[in-house]
Amino acid sequence: MAQYVVNNNSVENLLGWIKSDEIAIPEIQRPFVWDSSKVRDLIDSLYNGYPVGYIITWKNPDVKLKDGTISIGKKVLIDGQQRITALTAAIAGQMVINENYKRVRIKISFNPITEKFEVYNPALGKNTEWIPDISEIFQPTFDSFQFVSNYANVNNIAGNKINQTIQKLLSIRTNSIGVIDLSPELNIETVTEIFIRINSKGVVLSQADFAMSKISSNDEYGGGIIRKTIDYFCHLKQRPMDIEQIQENDSEFCNQEAFNKIKWIIKETDDIYVPSYSDVLRVAFTSKFARGKLSDLVSLLSGRSFETREYLDEITKDSFQKLYEGVQDFVNQTNYQRYLMIVKSVGIIDKSLIRSQNVLNFGYILYLVLKNKGVNSNIIEKSVRKWLILTILTGRYSGSPESVFDYDIKRFNLHDNPLDFIENEEKGNLSDAYWENILVTRLDTSVASSPFFNLYLMAQIKEGNKGFLSANIKVEDMIEQRGDVHHLFPKKYLQKNGYDVRGIYNQIANYVYAQSEINVKIKDKSPKEYMSTVLQQMQEGKTDICSITDSQELQHNFAQNCIPSRFTEYTVENYEEFLKERRILMAKKIEAYYKSL
Repeated sequence: MAQYVVNNNSVENLLGWIKSDEIAIPEIQRPFVWDSSKVRDLIDSLYNGYPVGYIITWKNPDVKLKDGTISIGKKVLIDGQQRITALTAAIAGQMVINENYKRVRIKISFNPITEKFEVYNPALGKNTEWIPDISEIFQPTFDSFQFVSNYANVNNIAGNKINQTIQKLLSIRTNSIGVIDLSPELNIETVTEIFIRINSKGVVLSQADFAMSKISSNDEYGGGIIRKTIDYFCHLKQRPMDIEQIQENDSEFCNQEAFNKIKWIIKETDDIYVPSYSDVLRVAFTSKFARGKLSDLVSLLSGRSFETREYLDEITKDSFQKLYEGVQDFVNQTNYQRYLMIVKSVGIIDKSLIRSQNVLNFGYILYLVLKNKGVNSNIIEKSVRKWLILTILTGRYSGSPESVFDYDIKRFNLHDNPLDFIENEEKGNLSDAYWENILVTRLDTSVASSPFFNLYLMAQIKEGNKGFLSANIKVEDMIEQRGDVHHLFPKKYLQKNGYDVRGIYNQIANYVYAQSEINVKIKDKSPKEYMSTVLQQMQEGKTDICSITDSQELQHNFAQNCIPSRFTEYTVENYEEFLKERRILMAKKIEAYYKSL
C-alpha cells in the first residue's frame, strides 16, 4: 500500500479547494502567526518560480453509514496552513486574524519596473510606480489592457515591458505547489514519521495536533464547536483582554451557549494550571474514554472499530459526543475551580512549585472521573491530594505519560474506592526504604527547581511554617511575594573556605527561605558566628537580626525549617555533616506531610 502520493496543483486550484471546503483547514496554529514580510517572501518566491515547500494533507477515512452507504472522507490540511492563509490574504485579499485576534489585511505591494515586492506602507501607496495591493490585480474584473495603458502613461514607460511583467505576476495563479496526500489507513506514528522526513524544518506535530485536525474537519457532529471551545478557553486563560476581539470576529460562536460556558475564565487570575489545547484534549479524552493514548482518540473520531477495523459512522458520532461532554467537564467553572482548591490545599500555591503539567493533568482527570462516578466529595479530595503528591514523589509522569495514563485510568476504574488503588501503589513505591534512603538520596542535588525541594516547600506551606529566623513571616508569604532562597551556610563563606564548586555550595539541603533583610545581616559569616550574635541579642532583648525573642521559639523555628539543633555550633568543618543531617530531616518532613494528606 502506498503511504502517500505526491501531486502538483496550481495556486488557483488550491485556493478553490479551500473555498469549496474540499480541504478542511483545522486551524491548529490559529491565529495567523506569520509576519507580513514572510507573506511578501512567499509571493516573491512564487513570482520567480522558486520552490515553496509542500502542502501535506491527510484524508479522513471513508466511513460506513447505517444504511450501508459510504461517506467520502474530507482531506485535512495538516501542514501548510500558514502558506495557504498567506495566499488567501495576499492574492484573494481576505482578512486574517492576527495573534491578538484582530482582523487585519495584509497588503503586498509590487513595483512592475523593478519587479520588487514589499509590505504595503503609506509611502508606497503614494508612489505611482507601485501597485499598492496586488490582490486588486487578481480580481476577476481586472482589466489588464486598461491598467497597463494607465500605468505606462503615468510613469512615462513603455507599455509592452509593463504588460510582460503584469502577465508574469498573474501567472502566480497557475504556478504549482506540491501536495502530499497521506493515506487514510496510516496510523499517527507513521504519519508523524513521514511528516518529519518531508518537512525540512524538522517540526514535530504532536498527537494532539492530529486530533485537532480530526475535530476541526467534522462539521456534522459539532467538531467546530469543540475546537473553538478548546481554543478560546486556552487563549482567554492567557490573554483575557482579547475577549472583545474574539466576540467581534466570531459573533456566531460567541452567541452560542458553548461560549457562555467558557467566558468566566477571563476573571480567573490563578496561573498554577494554565492548560494548552493538548492538555484539554488529554484530560477530556482520558476522563471520558478511560484511555490514555491520543492516537486512540484520532481513530475513534475517524470511526474506527478496534474489533472489526471498519470505519463506522455510529462510532464517529458517539466519539464526538463523548469528547464534547469531556471538554464541557473540563471548562466547567465549578469543576475547574474546585480542582484548583484541592491543588492549593496540598501547598501548591504558585506555578513555580509544580513543573509537571502531566501531574496536574492526571489530577484533573482523576477528579472528573471520581465526580462523574458519584464518589463522596471527601474521598475525591483525599484521593486527588495523595495522588498528586505520590506521582511527584515517584516521577510517575515524567517523560511520555501516555502508557502510564492508560494504565492508571483503567486501574482507578476497576476500584470502587480509589483509595484502595492508591494504597496498593504506596506499598509498592513508598516503602520504608524509599523514605529512609531513596528520598534522602534524591535530596542530594544542587538543582533549585528539584521536585523534591518543591515538595519540602509544599510541606512547609501546608503546615504554615515560618521562614528561617522569622517570628511572623511565613514561607507561603515569601513564595507568593517572589521572595528569595538563601544559603544557611553563606555562599561566599563556603567559597572562601574551599567549597568553590557550584554543585557543592548550592546544595538544596543548604537552601532556606529567609527574609532578605535577615540574609543581608548574616553576610558571609559561618553559622556559629552569626547564630552567636542572634543568641546574644535574644538575651539582651534585641531584634536587630531577627524578631525571634527566646530559645524555645528559636528551636521551634529550627524544627520547622529542618535545621539540626547543633546548627549554632557549626563551621565549615561541619558543612558536609550538616548536609547529610538536613537531608534526613527534610525527608522525614516530606514523609509526614504526605501521610497527613
